[in-house]
Amino acid sequence: MLERKLGRSDLSVSVLCFGGNVFGWTVDEQDAFVVLDAFVDGGGNFIDTADVYGNGTSETILGKWMKARNNRECIILATKVGSQMDNNPEMRGLSRRYILSEVEASLKRLQTDYIDLYQTHRDDQNTPLDETLSALTELVQQGKVRYIGASNYSATRLRKALQISQLHGFARFESVQPPYNLVNRGEYEGSLEELCLEQDIGVITYSSLASGFLTGKYRPSLPLPSSPRAKRIRERYMNQNGFSVLEQIDYIAEASHATDAQVALAWIMARPGITSAIASATSVDQVQELLGSVSLKLSKEQMAALDTASAWSR
Repeated sequence: MLERKLGRSDLSVSVLCFGGNVFGWTVDEQDAFVVLDAFVDGGGNFIDTADVYGNGTSETILGKWMKARNNRECIILATKVGSQMDNNPEMRGLSRRYILSEVEASLKRLQTDYIDLYQTHRDDQNTPLDETLSALTELVQQGKVRYIGASNYSATRLRKALQISQLHGFARFESVQPPYNLVNRGEYEGSLEELCLEQDIGVITYSSLASGFLTGKYRPSLPLPSSPRAKRIRERYMNQNGFSVLEQIDYIAEASHATDAQVALAWIMARPGITSAIASATSVDQVQELLGSVSLKLSKEQMAALDTASAWSR
């Protein structure tokens, strides 16, 4: 699994991964330092970001923080390449030229000479997989990247990539990053989950709290903020199925003296094959709440109840 491959002899991947998408968006540099300190103090060491987050701002903030704390060797750092940067259609994709150029920009912003996990942010079907994998293999051979992963890949494309790596002796994708939570199980469970278990591919989930819906803050009886995010949550999750899942989470949270967010994350982290669940925080209180999910162990009966409430059909 990914934790064995990424973890150095004195450092294992934390099962909760801090999502750096908030840096430079809803969290400024000063507050980012505070929440990152709280995450590390609480036992976390795995941080996920991307070049596109804040158009490079997230990586820049992380780089400044690691330099100020002199803790790069204590952090397992993941970033991504491929999404469009700076509203420039030329700055996107997974061509060899772009990957080799953009990794240098990421390394400079992060103020490091290596990235633990370099991920393709989304599939680029306009670039042959062997070109992408060859470029990523060069980075591994140069020591600029330790391992590679894929985000938002279908089972079909991931399997093809694995076959190409085996055929040509390229580095292979050691992880996949799919959206996965109690109200969106179908994009991962099924053929993608089966492939990851079969091939020993690490799984790092994003949207683990369904954009905040699974924190319990979005209820039919409560007014919603007038923001694009709230609109998306209303359209995707505020329905009979979503509220049925929340009802079961509420019940288990009360019985476990936990919060809804902790229950939702604990369910993911207890699933077979899951390496880490990504979640973001904008305050120390939120960081501490998220970290509390790591020690929450749901019973078989509680897991089964959540499975039933969130059941989906293939």
